[in-house]
Amino acid sequence: MQETLHYSEQNGAILVQIARRSLESFVRDKQHYQPNLDELPEQLRESGASFVTLTGHGQLRGCIGNTQARWPLAQDVARNAVSAASRDPRFMPVTAVELADIRLEVTILTPPLPLAYAHFDDLCAKLHPNIDGVMLTWQERRGLLLPQVWQRITQPEQFLKAIAYKADIPYRYLWQRPPSIQVHTFQVQHFQEDGYQEPGA
Repeated sequence: MQETLHYSEQNGAILVQIARRSLESFVRDKQHYQPNLDELPEQLRESGASFVTLTGHGQLRGCIGNTQARWPLAQDVARNAVSAASRDPRFMPVTAVELADIRLEVTILTPPLPLAYAHFDDLCAKLHPNIDGVMLTWQERRGLLLPQVWQRITQPEQFLKAIAYKADIPYRYLWQRPPSIQVHTFQVQHFQEDGYQEPGA
């Protein structure tokens, strides 16, 4: 059973501020900002898994994160802000001149849970659009999409196809019996800066 996330708007705003400060410290000064955990609410000092998404003029500019909690959540957000700006292989690193146009979103994830399915139609029927994030794993390849992406990819079949393409997983293998692709689902809470637009929505 999926756990439920309960982060207040206040704590979400703090995480967004941490992501922004980390982003600007790295891009402007090549400094890695470390939030002072002693000054933060207890919930943000606990381990957590997050993604940070960057957009520029409503277009995706970087998105990096973790599905497993490894560090205090505040530190995880700070790390992922830097990674989204500098390590997303789809984009060149963010430059200082872009910062004024960058808007960001922080997404907090529940631990992914395996989803058993008998066949492709069964898998599609078990997904909950706008609620489930989905992760596909095949051999050493893994890809996921956050639940926010349902805003622009509304059909389960196309949602799964987009994940497979992103991870270079053969889409046709989703029809294999027994299934050879592992599927995990997760839920999220997400917090955004003012002016943030979901990419492609």
